[in-house]
Amino acid sequence: MRQIIRFIEKYRYFLLFLFLEFFALFFTIQSHSYHRSKFVNSANRLTGGIYDKLNSINEFWNLKSENQHLLEENTRLKNILSIESINSINEIDSTTHYRDFYYSSAKIIKNDYTKRNNYLLINKGSKNGVTSEMAVVNSKGIVGVTKSVSNYKATVISILNEYSHVNAKPKNSNHFGTLSWDGKGYKTIQLEDLPRQAQLNIGDTIITGGKSIIFPEGILIGTIKGFEKTDNVYNSINITLFNDMSSLSNVNIITNLQRKEIQQLEKSNNE
Repeated sequence: MRQIIRFIEKYRYFLLFLFLEFFALFFTIQSHSYHRSKFVNSANRLTGGIYDKLNSINEFWNLKSENQHLLEENTRLKNILSIESINSINEIDSTTHYRDFYYSSAKIIKNDYTKRNNYLLINKGSKNGVTSEMAVVNSKGIVGVTKSVSNYKATVISILNEYSHVNAKPKNSNHFGTLSWDGKGYKTIQLEDLPRQAQLNIGDTIITGGKSIIFPEGILIGTIKGFEKTDNVYNSINITLFNDMSSLSNVNIITNLQRKEIQQLEKSNNE
C-alpha cells in the first residue's frame, strides 16, 4: 500500500496529465460526430483483430477434434458409396444393404519406415471389431495389413516390409502382379510377376487388383517410376507411392464382410 502511495506521489503530475487528457479526448469524441465515428471505427478494427486472433487460437486447439469428425464423416461416406456402387453395378434394390466391405476409422500411434521390416501401431483392437489380416488404407492409398491384435490396439504390417505381398495391377489393365518391397527406400516399392503381355508406360497408375480377401479392387498404390524388360519379361518395375509412408496419421480399416463365406468355399474345394 505504501508503495502505491509513493508511486502516486512521485508521478502525480504525470497521472494528472493523463487524467486530463482522457477527459479532453472523451469530450472531444462526444462533441464532434467526425471524431466519434473515427474512434468507433478504430475501436471496431482493434476489437475485430483481437477476436480474429482469439478465434484462430481456438480453431488451432480444436483441430484435433475437427480432424476426428472429418475422419468419421469420410468413413461414413465411404460406407455409403460402397453400398451405392454395388447397387449400381448389380442393379440391386437400394433398400438392400448388400456390400462386400465395411470401413472403420483408426489413428496411427507408431510408425516405422526406416527398417527392413516395418510395422505400425493403431489405436483400435478386437473391442472395435479389428482382427488380423484386415486392409489398412488412407485417402492416398494402401498402408498395410493388420497382424497382431489386442483389446484396444493392433499392429500393422507396413507395405514397407519383406513379408508384405499385395495383389496389384495397372489401372487400365486386367493383368495382375504382386506388390513387394526391396528395402531400399520408403518412397518406392516394386511390382513383380506381371505377365509379359501387359502394356506398361511410365506414369501409369497402379491399384489393388482385388484378387484377395483383404483389399478391395481399386485402392490407389502409386505410379510407375521405371521398369526394365528383358526377353519380353518385366524386371524391376518400380512404383512411386502416392502415400508418404514417413508421415501417416488417420487411416481406415477395411473389413471384408464376405470373408468367412469365401474361406468356407475355398476350404470345401480343397477337401
